Amino acid sequence: MKRNIYIDFGYLITIAATFGAVLTLGAIVAPVVFQTDKLGLSVLIDTYNAGIIMGTIFKHFSYWLDFLIVYVAFYEMIAYKMFQRDRIAILSAIAVLFTSLMFNGVYLPKILALQDMGVDATKSNTFDTFHMASEWDFKILAIALFILFIRRLMLLKRS
Repeated sequence: MKRNIYIDFGYLITIAATFGAVLTLGAIVAPVVFQTDKLGLSVLIDTYNAGIIMGTIFKHFSYWLDFLIVYVAFYEMIAYKMFQRDRIAILSAIAVLFTSLMFNGVYLPKILALQDMGVDATKSNTFDTFHMASEWDFKILAIALFILFIRRLMLLKRS
């Protein structure tokens, strides 16, 4: 049984859009929000308030990640059931699911909870640990999305 090509392209577009969003948030938005003093503007935001802004941005992005989790899980399960199995695609999809679930279920809620406790909580070792782990998680997510996109594109080209 052959799948609809539009479903495959929709999947690829979703993966590529998420990869672009992850890169944009990590490489463009975060540096701008946290380095307002270097922009030459009269608006200066301290680190705590910049963190509140970034937390809000990531909270809104987590809704997209929730959609992505469901989409990737269903797409890959259907592909598996249709005997369109590929080790690289499956492993990268698992990495996408795992990192997205960790970000939405562990890192983001803990970071937001610590931010709600005030400035002192954001200067703790616990906050630093969770923040560093969430940064690594986001980097791994970007790599997994890139691999999944390239592999699914290659498999689509083959069929």
